[in-house]
Amino acid sequence: MIVFRNGNGSCHDHHHEDETRLTAPALVGSSLVDLPRAERAVRELLAALGEDPDREGLLDTPRRVAKMYAEVLAGREQDAGEHLARTFEVGDSGLVLLKDIRFASVCEHHLLPFIGRAHVAYLPKGRVVGLSKLARVVEVYARRAQVQERMTREIAEALMTHVEADAVLVLVEAQHYCMKMRGTKQPSSTMVTMVAQGVWEHDHAARREVLSLIRSR
Repeated sequence: MIVFRNGNGSCHDHHHEDETRLTAPALVGSSLVDLPRAERAVRELLAALGEDPDREGLLDTPRRVAKMYAEVLAGREQDAGEHLARTFEVGDSGLVLLKDIRFASVCEHHLLPFIGRAHVAYLPKGRVVGLSKLARVVEVYARRAQVQERMTREIAEALMTHVEADAVLVLVEAQHYCMKMRGTKQPSSTMVTMVAQGVWEHDHAARREVLSLIRSR
């Protein structure tokens, strides 16, 4: 959903004609992944963990895992700036907010997934980017070995760098499987990270207004 804030303080929603397009497609597999080497490594890991890589259920696992990592790490070869290069003149549009961008990433500490939603808001100077491009930028940074804090900052910095905007705010909410499956085993915990840049970095009232729009349903 995009929310435009009008000069009179009212808000209205603008929905894409086809909401199924709001989710960016999975990126193509990474050519940086040496698939045969990855397969050998997975086979060796299985053996090191006491498994038999030659048993029926694990015969194809090294190949599947290698291809899976080639897909989920494909964002390393993508430049977010390419998705933000084209902008459109809209005049005084006010605030733009795209909520609930679903993503899945991989924690670089344990190579376990963290999955959640990103909310991206910016205050344009008369020019905006296409709606789907915001989702694609999230996808670019999610499809890497990541930490949530860095991913949040990278999304915000990409918008500030490539889109003419007075302010950017990115809020990410995710559940981490390294917390769900191991260690403290907190299956319901959610991590929230936020980065505000431009005028929203210091204008606390305006930032609270953006956050209230994110939280509204």
